[in-house]
Amino acid sequence: MMSAESFIQAKSALAVKALYGVDVPESSLQVGVTRKEFEGDYTLVTFPLLKISHAAPDATGNAIGAWLLENVPEIASFNSVKGFLNLSFSSVYWNDVLGAIASDDSFGQLPATGRRVMVEFSSPNTNKPLHLGHIRNNLLGDSVSRLLKACGNEVIKSTIVNDRGVHICKSMLAWEKFFQGKTPSNTGIKGDHLVGDCYVAFDKLYKEQVKELMAGGMSEEEAKKNAPSLREAHEMLLKWEQEDPQVRELWKMMNGWVYEGFDETYAALGITFDQVDHESETYLLGKELVQKGLESGVFEKEADGSVWCDLTADGLDRKLVLRGDGTSVYITQDLGTAERRFSTYNLNSHVYVVGNEQDYHFQVLKLILKKLGFEWADRIYHLSYGMVELPNGKMKSREGTVVDADDLIEKMYQEARRTSEESGKLEDLSEAEKEKLCRQIGLGALKYFIIKVDPKKTMLFNPEESIDFNGNTGPFIQYTHARICSILRKAGVPFGPADVAPDTEPSAKEIRLVQLLSLYPLKVAEAGAALSPAVVANYCYELAKEFNQYYHDTPILKEADDRLLRYRLELIAVIARTLRSAMGILGITLPERM
Repeated sequence: MMSAESFIQAKSALAVKALYGVDVPESSLQVGVTRKEFEGDYTLVTFPLLKISHAAPDATGNAIGAWLLENVPEIASFNSVKGFLNLSFSSVYWNDVLGAIASDDSFGQLPATGRRVMVEFSSPNTNKPLHLGHIRNNLLGDSVSRLLKACGNEVIKSTIVNDRGVHICKSMLAWEKFFQGKTPSNTGIKGDHLVGDCYVAFDKLYKEQVKELMAGGMSEEEAKKNAPSLREAHEMLLKWEQEDPQVRELWKMMNGWVYEGFDETYAALGITFDQVDHESETYLLGKELVQKGLESGVFEKEADGSVWCDLTADGLDRKLVLRGDGTSVYITQDLGTAERRFSTYNLNSHVYVVGNEQDYHFQVLKLILKKLGFEWADRIYHLSYGMVELPNGKMKSREGTVVDADDLIEKMYQEARRTSEESGKLEDLSEAEKEKLCRQIGLGALKYFIIKVDPKKTMLFNPEESIDFNGNTGPFIQYTHARICSILRKAGVPFGPADVAPDTEPSAKEIRLVQLLSLYPLKVAEAGAALSPAVVANYCYELAKEFNQYYHDTPILKEADDRLLRYRLELIAVIARTLRSAMGILGITLPERM
């Protein structure tokens, strides 16, 4: 279906040819939605045409407008204001648009691009359970993946599990010291939570040791470096890299507990991956690149054996890429993983969904890859997002003050159940139906509340606000969809795209709804270009809000004119389908009954 902008461009080009005898490229004509303070649907900017018309702005606009009004039946009226030609479409045009949308089950899905994009998200550490920060990462990564697919790309959803490193060894060491013999099965504690408890216990021990060393006269900086527990953790990491059997066995056991816990959380969030990598399997790839970088002069080795990349000439710092004891750092495995992914999957681009505290890391990663000679380094994109904050401040994993993902998901369910019961939305449902519906509402509320915020912004999360059945929330849109489904069930008459007759006279509110529907592909494209599912989320809200205003003013099922009734049923059926499609990009299910 041709967009309204393209339609006006094409017809305006014909007008210019007819009036002035000049061929102008359709794409060169500037067309946009008419500003709210003016009458019209779309506006043609006539300033660039003055050199062709050799007339004043209003005279040029009036001439083109008059020609369009006489020769294009889809144009109902026009007005020219200081170089801007505001055009209003006739009902014929909007009926054609609605008919085309109604006949296209894939409306909103953009044409295939032939591009292959990998989106990496989640990428958790195996020393703690997923928390609220991870939830924003996962929901953003999943919705961006769905969005890029809707934009016609082949998308590979990937994650790399950070399953090795000194932070992992800290939990392992604490288990040996304080949790010996305890397992998820004999404690009843979810595996990732048990390992997280170990991590918190290590931090408590570490802080006590730092305090003791400082009391003995050591500076804080030296105490933090020389705390016995931290030294032990580094020794354990070295043993791990040397494949010490005892250390490796403990590592496999504890990581196994965490993986089982992660899988439960991912399932509750509706998150899946096409490709799962593990740092333990990729860090050696990075070490190989470090060796090649040393040979080519990109890296330099210090006297203590550590390897660095000097980026000072590029306005950055020197970057450690390998420790003196031979153990790798985060960027080591990132280098190797990136090289393997581009060579294996022939990617057109790679999107990393990672918080904005890692902006510098990705700036360095891209620069080092370019220095190593990889032309695809410029096709790496860091989708940097803001942190999630709570009314009482930031979260700290080491201190055990995070909002646990599992607890939050359960809280959202309980809040959805309470709110739904109070509003009477669970009447006449079986217990199983209530459970399913409240899970959908709770999860929809969580996802929408987080995704509707532009990724770059820091957000304040409030579970109670997200469950509201009014306002810009997931439950409001879910209830709107259920309301439409209820109307369609009660109607009891057949209807379809053929019921959008060209001679139907839609009301101003119905035209407004068709206008909003026609914008859906443009919103998908806009969101995809910005990697911001928030654009789609807020479009859903605008469409749902507009429908509810229409529903309030228009008693659809009381319409006596059978042709108009069928037209309206088809209109709202298309609205419901569009909401399902758009909210599906966000990973949100819309119930048919609420």
